[in-house]
Amino acid sequence: MVGLTDEEKGMRDGVEGGAVAAAMDLLIRYADALGAERLCETRNVAGTTTQPSPAKEKLVAEGGWAKAFSVISLDCDDDLEIPPMRVPTCQLQHGFGEDARGIMPYPEHKIDLQAEAESFASSRGVNVLATCTPYQVGNIPTYGEHVAWMESSAVVYANSVLGARTNCEGGASTGAASLTGRIPCWGNHHRENRYGTHLIETTLALNGFQDWGMLGYFAGDVVQEERPVVVGELGSPDLADLKHFGAAAGSSGGVEMYHLPGRTPDAPTLEAAFGGRSIPASIRYGEAERRAVYESLNSIGDSEDVDFVLLGCPHASLEQVGRVARALEGRTISAGCELWLMTPRALRTVADRNGWTETIRRAGGRILTDSCPAMSRVAPEGTKVFATDSAKQAHYLPAILGIEAWFGTLEECVDAAVTGRWRGSLAPAGKALR
Repeated sequence: MVGLTDEEKGMRDGVEGGAVAAAMDLLIRYADALGAERLCETRNVAGTTTQPSPAKEKLVAEGGWAKAFSVISLDCDDDLEIPPMRVPTCQLQHGFGEDARGIMPYPEHKIDLQAEAESFASSRGVNVLATCTPYQVGNIPTYGEHVAWMESSAVVYANSVLGARTNCEGGASTGAASLTGRIPCWGNHHRENRYGTHLIETTLALNGFQDWGMLGYFAGDVVQEERPVVVGELGSPDLADLKHFGAAAGSSGGVEMYHLPGRTPDAPTLEAAFGGRSIPASIRYGEAERRAVYESLNSIGDSEDVDFVLLGCPHASLEQVGRVARALEGRTISAGCELWLMTPRALRTVADRNGWTETIRRAGGRILTDSCPAMSRVAPEGTKVFATDSAKQAHYLPAILGIEAWFGTLEECVDAAVTGRWRGSLAPAGKALR
């Protein structure tokens, strides 16, 4: 049974109210199921309380957002008064917001319901960042800090690039953590569980986030839920490269942490990445492996007619938004195609000031915030074939929406939006050559 401090026992026993007691009860049950001996203290929670799912809609109709929070985030059927969050808490991506009205087949009433949810959450101290990349808009945990985060790509970035410590949490555990400042201390919270398990050596020079995304997809498939250590001609990866690598590795596998010796904070050396243990034989990633990943990600595309282009998964950085704007300068998107670029709302404001939003709008594209088609399960009406520069979206969206997918560079995707045709390296004619 998990050991509790006197303060934690007080929370369990209702000293701080019914909602905190319910939260502590949930965490104790969770910790016992995991075999955790204690709870970690945390002052950084990233969860999701505002997504207006059908279950939440029903609960809100019965008893308001407090009822929905009690049932879904605290696993408690009692009518509870939800107090302010005990520790800093942010909302990750959720349903589409105001900038989606009239643009996509996302129900208007859900946008209104979400606005109500945001008001409820904000009044309890939740910072509504509404992005899968909270680290791009101010939530940057310190090295070694215990945090409680949801969202696979955010979790792998926090663990690997920032050196924070978190498992991939859920809506209930993050809801409970936000009211208690506690989370079960297991898995990635322990140093011994953060060392590398597999060595992957790339013999290819990596050029941009498409290459990093494909390498991540390869790594995730190889290690599944373990921890890859990657060496080779890595160059100088930037935020977008590392973001795409982790998101892809978490899609093809269940990677929550990786190491790049000399680049990521828990791996100053190759030896440190493995915790001084014996270094395993390397797994090769060369041209043949790269080609196999590329063909796998493009295996669901048959028609060269593209009616939807999706960029910004995980949510685009400012640099990526600028690249899209420059690629669209003086061009016009095909009448039969739509281009959506997903980015945090805070970065959208900067893009507005830089003139990039207007450039993209003038070309016929749209910058959208708060969510993505995979999260909200919507795409432009009539979409049959989409193109993306995200290995994660190429992996998930065809299954979610039943559409075909093409995976390529940002420039190939913009070209597809302008021409309405896929002309990447694996266009249909090219596929016939294999």
